[in-house]
This record gives sequence, C-alpha cells and structure tokens, in this order.
Amino acid sequence: MPFNREVFTTRSITAFFFVVVMLTALLLSDVSFWLLVLVLHAGCWVEYERIVASFKNSFLFILFGLVYLTASWFFFLELHQHPLLMVPESGVPAPNWEQFPFFILLCMWINDTMAYIVGSLIGKTPLSPISPKKTWEGTLGGIVLTVLLVGGGANYLLGSLIPVGKMEPLLSAHWYVLALLAAIAGTWGDLLESKFKRVAGIKDSGTILPGHGGFLDRFDSLLVATPVCWIYLKLILA
Repeated sequence: MPFNREVFTTRSITAFFFVVVMLTALLLSDVSFWLLVLVLHAGCWVEYERIVASFKNSFLFILFGLVYLTASWFFFLELHQHPLLMVPESGVPAPNWEQFPFFILLCMWINDTMAYIVGSLIGKTPLSPISPKKTWEGTLGGIVLTVLLVGGGANYLLGSLIPVGKMEPLLSAHWYVLALLAAIAGTWGDLLESKFKRVAGIKDSGTILPGHGGFLDRFDSLLVATPVCWIYLKLILA
C-alpha cells in the first residue's frame, strides 16, 4: 500500500483532536472518564447492530456483542482503578497514577500509526485476505515499535525517573509484555472488525471520524486488547 500524504494528513488531524478529547476526559476526573466511555460504548453498539443486522443468526452476534463491546468497555473502566505504581512495602497504590487505560490507548495509537507508516513504505506481503491493505511488514513493524517505544518508554518514565524509595513501579519485563500483548491483540481486533465489515459488505462502520470511519473503526483494536491486558494484570500482577 503506497504512502498517501493526503490520507495520512486527514487521519493525523482527526487523531490529534481525538487524542486531546480522550486524554482530557481520562485525566480530568472519574466522572468525565465514565461519561466518555458511556458515549463510546453507545456509539460502538449503534454501529455494531447496524453491521450484524443482516447476518444470519444475527441474535447470536448480538449476544456476542455483550462480550465484544460491553465487557471490553467494562474492563477498560475497571483498569482505571488499577494502580501503575505502589508505595514500597506497603502495597498502597500511589495517588494519581491509576492510568492503565492511557497505557493501552498509547499502545493502540503507536501500533496503528507505525503499522500504517511502515506498511506504506516497505509493505509488500499481504497479511490476510480479510484486510488486503495490511501487510506483514507493517504489522510486525507496528508491533516491534510499540514494544520499544511504549514498553520501553513506560519502563523508563515509571522506573528510572521515579525516586528510589518513593514509589515502586512494575518490573521492566511487565511493561514490554503488556505492550506486546496489546499490539498483537489489537491487530487481531482490527482483523475481527474487518471481517464483520466484509461480511456486511461495507467499507467503514461509520463516518463520524474523518479519515478513520466510525467508532468501531477507531476502537476495534482496543476492544480486544483491553480484555487481554486485563487478564494479564489480574492473573500475573494481582
């Protein structure tokens, strides 16, 4: 897929304003975060029901949506209460560091952007018939850069820059594993939504986000990455 400057510019402008809204709601207060998630959850459901309405056994897909959409957004909300840092030896969460949703969102943004750029520049091998524009080169490039940039960045910022004895970050390996899981699961989430759209015979789930499509087009990666990261945090880091 050749690099398209106009498409990239449109996507970038939309993404910038979208990131501002997301981060403002996430960091402002619990209420703003909950309200944003409720809006996104509702938007995803409207588009999902429109897509699966023509499917055979559409009722089963509606039931699947309870897991695919509602459970995923619930886990996203629940992760907002999972501390990134702990006070050493006490097990008490450090204040104002309950921002795992931000970490997952950052993984999705970096993975999507880097996969698009790498795939546009050097991508030659199609990843799957489900999404012909995706390439193995772009996919692997996105995953590797997500692990290095987000996993490495989180390890440095929440590890090396934290005063010793003040707060205890996660072990280095966990950041890299979480970034890897998020990137891989996010790619599968993208393919899953692409499969839904291909069966429904549509290009985008909606038109609310110029250059990106609809809510599902923007959050398809997050809907699969969030449960995977949630399971890892609950089973490994509980």
